Parts: sequence; structure tokens; C-alpha cells
Amino acid sequence: MMKNLRQLISALLLASLLCAIASAQTAKPATAGLPTEATADAFLKQMFGWDQNLTWKIVEIKPAEAPGFADVTAVFNTPQGQQLFRIFVTPDQKYAFYGEMIPFGSDPFGGARELLKGVNGPSHGPVDGGITIVEFGDLECPACKAAQEPLSKLMSEEPRARLIYQNFPLQSVHKWALLGAKYLTCTGQQSNDTAFKFISTVYTHQGEISPETADAALKGYAKEAGANPDTLSACIAKPETEAKIRESIKLGEKLGVTSTPTFFINGRKIVGLGGNTRYEDVKAMVDYYMAQAK
Repeated sequence: MMKNLRQLISALLLASLLCAIASAQTAKPATAGLPTEATADAFLKQMFGWDQNLTWKIVEIKPAEAPGFADVTAVFNTPQGQQLFRIFVTPDQKYAFYGEMIPFGSDPFGGARELLKGVNGPSHGPVDGGITIVEFGDLECPACKAAQEPLSKLMSEEPRARLIYQNFPLQSVHKWALLGAKYLTCTGQQSNDTAFKFISTVYTHQGEISPETADAALKGYAKEAGANPDTLSACIAKPETEAKIRESIKLGEKLGVTSTPTFFINGRKIVGLGGNTRYEDVKAMVDYYMAQAK
């Protein structure tokens, strides 16, 4: 459904994108205000109101990375589940396009690499192996669970790669994701191995966890992973634990993360792993950047 949705909006808005580029070249930076939620919602109704299988909620309207543009994020409810949907609006608010704004230049991912120096999540793999993969994930996210098998394969085939897991709980759609992030943060403070065992166990049992059972279940999985339960309880209650998660979310937002899992391979942003984001393509990128590192 979402694949068809992307194809549909891309086709309908291709001409608008060309106009958007021309508009951006002449528009005065940051002079136009942001569109209202009512206007954004009316636009979505005109685009997708015909599809009785879709409902949505606008969760954020903010300035985009490009000066003057607006970035509108909505949560779409589809028969396949909830998906984040991102639209960019031109400074004059006459055109919109769906897609991803990416940096341009001889080193387009250098800015992201610089920001990613602030990662603080659990990691495994050599620090100086030549390539770093940062995953922004949500323990309640089904797509994150689905990505674990190809991710494990990738790490086994690239033993020199370093993997860092950053918490990015999508609280607007996942009810126990923040609590899961707290448990992960606290298990990670005990050891990296404990944290990754916890991640694997939670994803394995993800479908069995509900908001009502989450605390007891997560505590059990953390203990199973080797975490000290007494230390864990004290850590969960600390304000600093949630503050650390908020820092991770803020970092992800600076990097343009809007959905999980989102990966950064030496700074290059990759959304998802498996499905539409083919494993073979990601593996080829990793090999390419590994060769460059040599």
C-alpha cells in the first residue's frame, strides 16, 4: 500500500517539484511562514481522501533544512500498519513534493558524520575498522524487528564494521517504546554485550508485549540478557536516563530521521533494511565505503 502511495504522489507532484526548484531559487530565505495544520490536512484530504483505507494525523510542521521550505510530517494509518509520511512545501506555499532533501557537494555526508560524533548508544565491532553504521531504532517498531536478520548478516559479513544503536522511540505511534528505550539505555550502561542481547530478545518477543505488560516483560528480558536487576531499577527511575534518550531523539531529528529503522553508513542515510531497501544494495555501499577507508 505504501509503495503504491509513494508512486502515486511522486507521479502527481513531479511537475510541482520542478516548479518548487524554480521557486526556491528566487524566494527570500525564511520569510514565508509555515503552513497551518488545517491547510496541510486539507491538502492530504484532496490527495488521499478517496482511499477509504487511509487515515492520518499531522504530527509536526517545522522549517525544513532548505531555507524557506516547510517540512510537514504525518502519521498514516494503513492496513499494513502505521507509517510516517513527509511532505516539503515551497516558500510561497503553492507547491509541495514528497521525497528526501539530501546534502549536495563533494562530501555530502560530512555534516552527518560530524553530528554522529555525538552518538552515545551501545556499540559492537572495532572502533577503527574503517566504517561505522549507526542505527536509529525503536524497540516497538515492527520494521526494526524485520531489519535485524539482514543487519546481523551484514555485520557477520563485514567483521571490521562498527554498529552503534541509538534510541529513537516513536512515542506518537508506539506506547511502550520510551520505556523500552529506558531499559536499553540502562542495560547498555552495564555492558555493550548485555545491551545487544537485550535488543535481540525484545525484538524476538515484540509481538507478545503490550503497554500493560511492558514493564514486567522488559525487566525480565533485561535480566535474561545479564543485566543486574537492582542496578537496573534505580537507573530506570533516574531523570538522567530519559534525558539521554531525549538527546538521542534530538540528534536523530537534526539528521532528518523521521522513521525507524534509519541507518547512517559513514554518514550516508539509509531508511530501512530489507524490503524496498535491498540488502544487496546496502552491502554494496558498505563494501564501497570500506574500500574508500583503506
